[in-house]
Amino acid sequence: MSQSPAMKAKEPSLTKHEVQSSNFRKTPIQILHEYGTKTGSLPVYVMEKAEGEDHLPSFVFSVKIGDVCCTGQGSSKKAAKHLAAEAALKVLQTDAITVGNMPVKSESNGVVAETNSNPNSVGKLQELALHRGWRLPEYTVLMEAGPPHKREFTITCRLESLTEKAVGNSKKAAKKAAAEKIVAQLQSLSGCSEFTWTPKPSVRFENLRNSLAEKISLLRRNPLSIPNSDYIQMILEVAKEQGFEVTYFDIDELTVNGQYQCLVELSTHPVIVCHGTGISCGNAHNDAAHSALQYIKIMASIK
Repeated sequence: MSQSPAMKAKEPSLTKHEVQSSNFRKTPIQILHEYGTKTGSLPVYVMEKAEGEDHLPSFVFSVKIGDVCCTGQGSSKKAAKHLAAEAALKVLQTDAITVGNMPVKSESNGVVAETNSNPNSVGKLQELALHRGWRLPEYTVLMEAGPPHKREFTITCRLESLTEKAVGNSKKAAKKAAAEKIVAQLQSLSGCSEFTWTPKPSVRFENLRNSLAEKISLLRRNPLSIPNSDYIQMILEVAKEQGFEVTYFDIDELTVNGQYQCLVELSTHPVIVCHGTGISCGNAHNDAAHSALQYIKIMASIK
């Protein structure tokens, strides 16, 4: 049913002329602010997440304007806000991103924003986490391999206690593939297309410090230097008792000494990730489990 001119007037938006005249000098943040001024609903930005090392930080910002809520992820706060604003502009269908093949100034630093108009698996997970109050999905580059013209990236995606690994010819492709695996896992655990799965409460270091349970008490008292110990089984017993999960990730590349290597991830809060090496894949797992147990022993003994 077509709308009357009066009804259409209630939905102000940026005109193409306004976009063209501002396109050479205004950023998505500025354009979205102008749109908010027009509609009487100014955009509100919230930093949802900050992680990564000092030399490689990652920030996630959300922006809400009216009924539209979008997120952006970048290597600086400014870049993440730009991407969130850019995503909101796309949802609002203002045609403000590209006019006459001239893009609006954007500082994405190579990180793609997700909109909630037709989100892919990465966007689905991000929205689900925000909606349910979970920690936002975490993506970790495990390995980069191959010649410069044919790189291959291995990335893990972690959502609460769920973890998946995927490989792609770009970080974006590997990230998307890992997110798709998490979405599939969520549907499998839920038993239907609707996400009904609920994560277990996070096991925090405070829980480990205050626990008087048998396995964690034995870990505090006994040394971790007995030869031929099965540390894989030991950490599984601690994990079952304390309520966290243990996941191993094999690294295809051998060490310079020709040994196998892997990572072990514990779904505690914060997450524990330890590295292990050995003359076989199993030995590498046992070494990683040993390192993780040593870390837990230290954290569980601090008063």
